[in-house]
Amino acid sequence: MMISKARKSLAPHRRSTRAAMLIGLAAIPLLAGCGQLRGHQGFIFDQALAGQILPGVDNRQSVERTLGRPTFTGQYATNEWYYFARDTRQLAFANPRATAQQVMRVRFDPSGNVETVDFTGLDQVANISPEGKKTPTLGRDRTFFQDLFGNIGAVGAPGAGGGAPQ
Repeated sequence: MMISKARKSLAPHRRSTRAAMLIGLAAIPLLAGCGQLRGHQGFIFDQALAGQILPGVDNRQSVERTLGRPTFTGQYATNEWYYFARDTRQLAFANPRATAQQVMRVRFDPSGNVETVDFTGLDQVANISPEGKKTPTLGRDRTFFQDLFGNIGAVGAPGAGGGAPQ
């Protein structure tokens, strides 16, 4: 008789334990979506290779053999090569945020020899946050109708600078 009572008293405890385990196992895939995603963009920096680029010693061909093709070249002149790398972190559906960034700029002289090598990091990144739907500018704040009808009578007026020469 005692055995049956003990089994009956343990049965609800086992059910609740099993239910808790099932709920825990079902929650694991849901919580996996809340993990952080890490990403890397651009060049994979090797400090030993980057340190081998020396001004006055290397040229375009030796830089390309050592580091590979640049991430991008200068916008206004092709005498600058940029090697860009950025590590990001993203939580669920949020926008990725940069955690580390490194830019290596190699500047060449007109004959193609390395002139300077510069490194910059995340400290040079500008944070631009727009203000609503309008960009603040200097100048007058005019309404639509002032813009539409503001020049009526100004054409040919003395000092306005318009009209035919007399």
